[in-house]
Amino acid sequence: MSHSTHTVFEVLPTSDGEILATTHYGRVASATCHSFDLGVVVAHGFSGSRDKPPVRAVSAGIRPYAGVVVPDLRGHGRSSGVCTFGDLEVLDVDAAVGAARRLGYRNVITMGWSMGAAAVLRHAAFARTGETVRGYAVRNPVDAVVSVSAPSRWYVRDTPSMRRVNWLAETATGRRVARRALGVRLMPEIWPMIPASPLDVVGRIAPTPVLFVHGDRDTYFALEHPHSLAAAAGEGSQLWIITGFGHAESGLVPGLLDRLGRHLPELLAGNGEHAGADRPLPAQPGPARPLPARGDTPELPGSPWPA
Repeated sequence: MSHSTHTVFEVLPTSDGEILATTHYGRVASATCHSFDLGVVVAHGFSGSRDKPPVRAVSAGIRPYAGVVVPDLRGHGRSSGVCTFGDLEVLDVDAAVGAARRLGYRNVITMGWSMGAAAVLRHAAFARTGETVRGYAVRNPVDAVVSVSAPSRWYVRDTPSMRRVNWLAETATGRRVARRALGVRLMPEIWPMIPASPLDVVGRIAPTPVLFVHGDRDTYFALEHPHSLAAAAGEGSQLWIITGFGHAESGLVPGLLDRLGRHLPELLAGNGEHAGADRPLPAQPGPARPLPARGDTPELPGSPWPA
């Protein structure tokens, strides 16, 4: 016999004063598992929210293996604030990890998707080093990180999909479209300073285990992104390149969530599958093509907006 519970946190405050609409889904428990052994904080991608079908599918797919805490990141869904593309979202992740700890989860893994992946990577690094985000402390370290469809850097403009995202961010018309069509409230001004990118900080996460997952059909971020991140993270990181997988929650392929769920205990233990085992491309290619410097892209040098 199995059972499950869920609790809605009507208000989950962040350290900088935002309020996050957050749902807790208890693990689908049975006589063979302990429901509070493992909790997963899910950080959705740009334009996602906990009530949208792709994010709900992720929560449902992980629940047989762990409890799930999923907030609407700032500027999304029913949460307050504006989207900052992975910068202040670190504080949203930190608040959700703290909530998972208070619920009683003995081990907490963050699982970020696209923009949310950038946030969980930066959160894991800052929680280990004690660095702050815009002057706010990051207080809640995690036991492992799963990064799905992550960008390695800001200002990505080398795919049509990302050029569309940047149009939303950079223009008044685009911001109106984002709010009305996608339900996303975007920051109206540029960053006061360029935040450290995932590639800048990923080397600080070790020895916390980190798994990078990327699809070979991702139309937003090319394969140079996961390879660069895994190389910078060091030997303890794990990299899966998934055949047929597109981008983030909306690009899921059958079986991936089950594979992730089954692998979570191995990730905590530091045991990994061989990178790229389910696709014909080599697991360890040659050196990645150099990435453009932040803000120095052919399309718009010095742009203040992130990917």
